[in-house]
Amino acid sequence: MPDVREEIEHRLADVGAFIRTQREVARMSVRRLADLAGVSNPYLSQIERGLRKPSAEILQQIAKGLQISAETLYERAGLISPGESPCSVREAIAADQRLSREQQSALLHVYESFVGRDR
Repeated sequence: MPDVREEIEHRLADVGAFIRTQREVARMSVRRLADLAGVSNPYLSQIERGLRKPSAEILQQIAKGLQISAETLYERAGLISPGESPCSVREAIAADQRLSREQQSALLHVYESFVGRDR
C-alpha cells in the first residue's frame, strides 16, 4: 500500500508543475498570475514547486487566471477522480446527512433565491 504522505507530495508536485507549465505556455510571469489569482508571488511560487497545498478555492482562482477549467486542477491535485465532475450544490445539500430536512429545505431556498430555480 503506497504511503499516503508520498502520494500527497507527488500530487502537490504534479499540480505545481502543471500550473507552472500552463503559466509558461501562456507566457505569463509568476507575478501576473499571482495578481490574477489574488495570491502572493511567494505563495504561488511555493505551489509551483510543490511546497504548498492549495485549497480548492485557490486552485479555482489560479485556473481562472490561466483560463483553464478548475476541474483540470482539481484532478491533478487529487480532489476529484478523472472524469468525475463535482456534484451540484443541490446534490451536496441533499447528500449531507448532518442536515435535517428542514435545514436542507432552508439552504435550498436560500441557494435558489441567489441563482434561480432553472439554473
